Amino acid sequence: MKLTILGCYSATPRKLNNPTAQVLEIKNHLFLVDCGEGTQVQLRKSKVKFSRIKHIFISHLHGDHFFGLPGLISTFRLLGREADLHIYGPKGIKEAITLLLKLGDSWTNYKLFFHELISKESELIYEDDNVTVHTIPLNHRVYTNGFLFREKPSPRTLNIEAVAKYKIDKSQFNNIKSGKDVIVDDRLTVANSKLTFDPPKTKSYAFCSDTAYKEDIIPQIKNVDLLYHEATFLETEQHLCAKTKHTTAKQAATIAKKASVGQLVLGHYSTRYKSLDSFKEEAQQVFENVLLADDGECFEIW
Repeated sequence: MKLTILGCYSATPRKLNNPTAQVLEIKNHLFLVDCGEGTQVQLRKSKVKFSRIKHIFISHLHGDHFFGLPGLISTFRLLGREADLHIYGPKGIKEAITLLLKLGDSWTNYKLFFHELISKESELIYEDDNVTVHTIPLNHRVYTNGFLFREKPSPRTLNIEAVAKYKIDKSQFNNIKSGKDVIVDDRLTVANSKLTFDPPKTKSYAFCSDTAYKEDIIPQIKNVDLLYHEATFLETEQHLCAKTKHTTAKQAATIAKKASVGQLVLGHYSTRYKSLDSFKEEAQQVFENVLLADDGECFEIW
């Protein structure tokens, strides 16, 4: 699993920094998470193939999280895209995007599917044989969700030497990989644990976009390998959190500690701060394993 940060600042873009967007590579998927201005340029810089993006997840309809989406959709059209594109986001995102396409007479030459979200409870919004994606309801000034990405367990791996030892026919291999025991010579039951190796540990990633401090999310993100949590302010500006529905670095670290996550990535910094070092310092007063998001930065989960 690999996370690439395309943009990690709040509100207005800066010369060397961009608003929120990131790419998650998980089980052969390339998911785009949020799409602030400049996203397609950042995708180019990170050498991400546009054709691999088939699912886009938008946390909320503030401009610094989705204003790059109309341009990206249009670029896909100009590049002759044929593959379907699925967009998951708050109710209203379909109206916003299709109005721009209509006014510009630039309908896509590929199928565009909108999955509009309205539930204030966590829900499963994507699933295939390898991955699940659930919403993480957040507390912001408009309807907002984070997203929880989880790998599904891989099949068990055959122990070829053990299979050969018990002279097991190939027709049994799929049953063995699915975890079943095998009966040999109609009398001897061979335990699956003797015929297979454990699959790799499944990995998980939680993206928590703009939100006020919200302990309700802790049970849902418990023990995730990597948590991205907004940290717009330092403690000196903590008084602004209630009004803006944002979080401090220390509050984000508190969520990480209570949820026993593996690592915490901070982002969505206010542009009022000239250095990010203070964000890490404040967070590490509460939780040790803190990383700082930065444009172009990559984080891998092994």
